[in-house]
Amino acid sequence: MKWTRKHLLTIEELSAEEITMVLDTAASFKEVSTRTVKKAPALRGKTVVSLFMEPSTRTRVSFELAAKRLSADTLSITAQASSITKGETLKDTARNIEAMNTDFVILRHSTAGAPKFLAERLNASILNAGDGAHEHPTQALLDVFTIREKLGRVAGLNVTILGDILFSRVARSNIWALTKLGANVTLCGPTTLVPRVFEQMGVKVCYNLDEALKDADVINLLRIQHERQRKSLFPSIREYASLFGLNQERFKLTKPEVVIMHPGPINRGVEIASEIADCPRSVILEQVTNGLAVRMAALFLLNGVQGGGAVPAVEAAA
Repeated sequence: MKWTRKHLLTIEELSAEEITMVLDTAASFKEVSTRTVKKAPALRGKTVVSLFMEPSTRTRVSFELAAKRLSADTLSITAQASSITKGETLKDTARNIEAMNTDFVILRHSTAGAPKFLAERLNASILNAGDGAHEHPTQALLDVFTIREKLGRVAGLNVTILGDILFSRVARSNIWALTKLGANVTLCGPTTLVPRVFEQMGVKVCYNLDEALKDADVINLLRIQHERQRKSLFPSIREYASLFGLNQERFKLTKPEVVIMHPGPINRGVEIASEIADCPRSVILEQVTNGLAVRMAALFLLNGVQGGGAVPAVEAAA
């Protein structure tokens, strides 16, 4: 199979074969980060701009480091440091960036659909680093990569996503990726944050936390997205932690080999106890490591479509 997409905007539009292609390519690139010289020449001469209109640590740093590991020239722009603060539109900001012969724009934006908006208007390849509560494609890709690496497969696994599903772009992208690869997905959380409308995506909605945890092979915890909620959808943080937080007592109900995941940032003592976040079953830091390989793979595959002379990832990393 050959990669044919110019942009990476959503998981919803990808096929299972395309998702697997990204994962397989990422597996080849993960070795690059273990070398003394952590460089591959795949994007030499290319320019990658990170345009982050929302706060980010892991995603922004991971994308920038991925581009540098592939030998690209990189530039990082935040909302506070851009002319958007002076009233410039996103379109004009992006077109000015592209006028400097930019090859890739990595966009995080609070408005759902912003990456697609740019993809329809710019020549550069657009990578969605999170758009509102819509999608976060590379987070889902690194999550399924981590699951496959730890458990050897994705198909047939029981994956519980626990927390704020309604406002989570991570949840939506994970649902698409996991179901396309054959996993059984259960969503759990307060009724106000996990409406049954999600069942239309082919998942199970459950409000009994013990039931959602007992058969799970993977538990992916999500924080409360306070910045996207216009009103409080549960009485208090303390009550949420009491009813839906993964504490030591609930952890005892899970399978002994269960994998614990979290996209970060973690609110310790709310959605997850510190002892569990740091326990041997937790792969939270491995997710960060794998995110770098996945984003290297995404940039590499998109570069091939641009005419960057794509070759097998193993060769590119040689």
